[in-house]
Amino acid sequence: MTMTRNKAILEILLCAALWSIAGILMKLIPWSGFVIAGFRSLLAGAVMAAYMAARRIPLTVTRRSASGGAALCATMTLFSVANKLTTAANAIVLQFTAPVWILLLSALVLKKRFRRMDCIAVALTFLGIVLFFLDGLRAGHTPGNCVALASGLAFGLYYMSLGDCPEADRMSAVLIGHALTFLVGVPAAIATRPAVSAAALLSLLALGIFQLGIPYVLLAHASGWCPPLICALLGALEPLLNPLWVAVFDGERPGATALIGGVIVIAAVTALCIFDAREERMHEPRASGQGE
Repeated sequence: MTMTRNKAILEILLCAALWSIAGILMKLIPWSGFVIAGFRSLLAGAVMAAYMAARRIPLTVTRRSASGGAALCATMTLFSVANKLTTAANAIVLQFTAPVWILLLSALVLKKRFRRMDCIAVALTFLGIVLFFLDGLRAGHTPGNCVALASGLAFGLYYMSLGDCPEADRMSAVLIGHALTFLVGVPAAIATRPAVSAAALLSLLALGIFQLGIPYVLLAHASGWCPPLICALLGALEPLLNPLWVAVFDGERPGATALIGGVIVIAAVTALCIFDAREERMHEPRASGQGE
């Protein structure tokens, strides 16, 4: 069990590293966020379908796989649109609020009690979000920040809907999510008629296969062995690397207020997840009477 958990952790870390190239690749494609999301998911869906076929994992359309797919569609579409409306740093850090949404929804919907650490993390995260929006008012990024925040909520719903599902349901949810995202992108492509160039196509191929296709195979597999909050913690590598690539290769830098807000959000969410993981390890031996 421990070896399986360790393998899942490595998969999530690799997943986060590959996810982090999204910002710079999206900046290189002069298309709308809806079109990029749709055709990126077409390629990523092909990767997932090939993986499921190779492992003979059936496509299962259940309430949970369908709801997870819908949440994932919203996550990917909103994140792609946010990257066009605000800085890559703002988009990815605000999406990283997913664990806080998990916490809030668990308390409001599932009636789970808040711990003191939960309250502190929520307060700090919302302080960070306020700083993002103060920066957005000055830089004109407020609409993009709102879209990115909605992406974080959708990602939290995705994690919550599939945390303990069978592997077939988790994989199917990802495939359904890609299919729905492609369907959303097609009308946008017809309406905008994006200019096709070699650079745009190469960036799209990298996005679909390496930035989204392979990572979601890793995520769908690993999420069965890692609790939702731990998955979100390990994904902290993405908001650290994503704006770095964009700053180095595109010269885009967020404002000072947004940077402070980003540090607060990442620190609060990371501390919450570490606390949660330690608490889980403390209680597991007592519940089972022995270590794994």
